Amino acid sequence: MYRYDEFDRAFVAERVAQFRDQVARRLAGEISEEQFKPLRLQNGVYLQLHSYMLRIAIPYGTLSSRQMRALAGIGRRFDKGYGHFTTRQNLQYHWPALVDVPDILAALAEVEMHCIQTSGNCIRNVTADHFAGVAADEICDPRPYAEILRQWSSLHPEFLFLPRKFKVAVTGAPSDRAALRFHDIGYEVKRDASGALGFAVFVGGGMGRTPMIARKLRDFLPEADLLAYTEAILRVYNLHGRRDNKYKARLKILVHEAGPEAIREEIEAEFAAIREGVLRLPDEEVRRIAAYFAPPAYARRPARSAAFEAALAADPAFARWAKNNVAPHKVAGHAIATISLKPVGGVPGDATADQMETVADLAERYSFGEIRVSHEQNLVLPHVARDDLPALHRALADAGLATANAGLATDIVACPGLDYCTLANARSIPIAQRIAGRLADAARQQAVGPLKIRISGCINACGHHHAGHIGILGVDRKGEEFYQITLGGSGAEDAAIGEIVGRGFSGEEVVGAVEAIVDTYVAKRAGPSESFLAAYRRLGPAPFKEALYGAA
Repeated sequence: MYRYDEFDRAFVAERVAQFRDQVARRLAGEISEEQFKPLRLQNGVYLQLHSYMLRIAIPYGTLSSRQMRALAGIGRRFDKGYGHFTTRQNLQYHWPALVDVPDILAALAEVEMHCIQTSGNCIRNVTADHFAGVAADEICDPRPYAEILRQWSSLHPEFLFLPRKFKVAVTGAPSDRAALRFHDIGYEVKRDASGALGFAVFVGGGMGRTPMIARKLRDFLPEADLLAYTEAILRVYNLHGRRDNKYKARLKILVHEAGPEAIREEIEAEFAAIREGVLRLPDEEVRRIAAYFAPPAYARRPARSAAFEAALAADPAFARWAKNNVAPHKVAGHAIATISLKPVGGVPGDATADQMETVADLAERYSFGEIRVSHEQNLVLPHVARDDLPALHRALADAGLATANAGLATDIVACPGLDYCTLANARSIPIAQRIAGRLADAARQQAVGPLKIRISGCINACGHHHAGHIGILGVDRKGEEFYQITLGGSGAEDAAIGEIVGRGFSGEEVVGAVEAIVDTYVAKRAGPSESFLAAYRRLGPAPFKEALYGAA
């Protein structure tokens, strides 16, 4: 993975010192909260319902065991002994004292981490497929390009004060595991007919109060033009993006109102003017960055593992975990293991300091010291030998981390909601816990099959409810928490925005409503192999509405 050079270290250290002075002046009353707000946001510090919240960047979701151990130590020393992994591959601490934040930033800098541009109207943490570099279906590891974009965008003077926040994702496989089409810019690594690397370019996606799916502006952008084309997009957005109305300030609104063809023409004109300049990527620089992401020294192993197959036959719990939480790896004899942070009754995405340290230990033992954070608020060990999977499962079980539900009904994504967030209208966490409890039976989950339930506590959609097969949005109705249900969303390559099925449900009703939807799907599907999305697209909303509201 990428390692800081001397410039990086100096850059982050200077930023820590600068913010330490700003915090001291705020605590001394020398600057007001209004003056302090833009300064703290530039360092990932939010003011939530009960305390400050600090958001740590995990670029393209890749962590070392050393970094994970540091995150555990920070959570134990400065928070309440845990951290919360988010849908954008970040980690949040929800209870830091402001006076301690500079010390937290200094501790992060020691392990080559920071909180810069995790908030504010700037280019946010660049995300990627959490299986990057190891997925069996991958064309090319997208993380070198994500790192190039990260370096280029960090404190870019032209784009520090954009009309609104700006999100970029990069994937290297045709299977979209990064919700590419729900980003301001999505780059999909491709090869052209000659085998040269480049990108399909998607622009203008997003969730929130006006969800939109990104439009494809280019089927193939040559690799060398990545930064020039990104800068062209951002210049057009910075020039024309609304600054008078934050609800209409995102790039998706500009693309929608001006039209994708008009935006494409303006971007292409800007690109033509700058493409031969300093932003043209030299091949040697791409290869230099790519060297940081060279695969580890895998041992030669047969594709089949006798130890793995024996454990499948002897241990039903292991067999369930292997079926749901283990994915194919591009190297024979290896696998990708997902560590679910969704135990029934737990808080989606939360990990205790002890659990983080356990994951760090297991990463060193079984995954070359590397960990990933997924968009589903889970963790991933990307380099596990198939022979080691039974031992890994036993260790995870001992730590309470062997929940075998990745991709199933209880693998629910949820934002922190009204338990923490000042923007939320309703609670997300208790609803997720209760739905998971209702659908917890392992045999039932397997019978239902893959199902993505997503919950947001407000229209900002941090729980990605628009992209849920079943999406749940918390709303306020005269001081009471209600929940609106959408169906048919997808964040994958078949991206779709969920459709509202009807009136909302109270907190007491919504769990039963979700169960009725699940039961209707199972009863109406063409067979166990027909997915929820396929069944919904074939049947339409009518049978689900009838199950929820009765016959019209």
